[in-house]
Amino acid sequence: MINKLILFFALMTVSTLSAKKMDYYYLKAYHFSTDEQGNRILDYLENAYVPALHGMGYQDIGVFSWLGNDTSAMKKIFVLVPTDDITKLLKAEDDLANHDMHLKSGMDYWTTAHDKPAFDRIESSILGAFHLHPNYAKPKLKAPKSERVYELRSYEGASEKLYRKKVEMFNEGGEIDIFKALNFNAVFYSKTLVGAHTPNLMYMTTFENMEDRDAHWDAFRNAPAWKELSAKEEYKNTVSHIDVYLCKPADFSDI
Repeated sequence: MINKLILFFALMTVSTLSAKKMDYYYLKAYHFSTDEQGNRILDYLENAYVPALHGMGYQDIGVFSWLGNDTSAMKKIFVLVPTDDITKLLKAEDDLANHDMHLKSGMDYWTTAHDKPAFDRIESSILGAFHLHPNYAKPKLKAPKSERVYELRSYEGASEKLYRKKVEMFNEGGEIDIFKALNFNAVFYSKTLVGAHTPNLMYMTTFENMEDRDAHWDAFRNAPAWKELSAKEEYKNTVSHIDVYLCKPADFSDI
């Protein structure tokens, strides 16, 4: 009887896990050059884009300004749109183009003149959640948004095989577990399904402030579990290029 109960609950657990939907993420990076452009983009996102997506059923939209904006020639604002419905996600931009409230509230941005663009370009990616971290999480932080540091990372691989080994390192290898044990407050871990830098993976971790961020990374580098994992021959040379973006969430960001 006990064995039958164990088997029953085991099957129920497997069924629950297999039924759980995996998240997909639409990541937009607005590239701009002037403060005027940056302000127009943020105004549009706050008053038109995010409210329209909320009305379309998207619950949590992340908006993040790159902390390098003040000194970089090319400035960036990131938008993260999570959902478990990839078909709906692929239609989102077309739906917005026909959304009355969105068009009216974003009139200044939507009808901008060709010689006074609101941005220099938009870089868009479609991401798929890692199978061992299938859903995004809102960070559990106490600091006000103005002090928080969100870190978006992109790891590229020199070959598709090496890239997939790095994805495996995060999942079965246990790198996600190390981040979790050290309380990195990750929002998501993902593979880039469509984007300009494939093959690559992307993930976002969050911190109370810059001092907290530096302390967490020091703890990670010195963690015995990380030293053991990174020393494994099978995971050597799996990353050929890393991009790191330190960001702060907008006041109106849901994440």
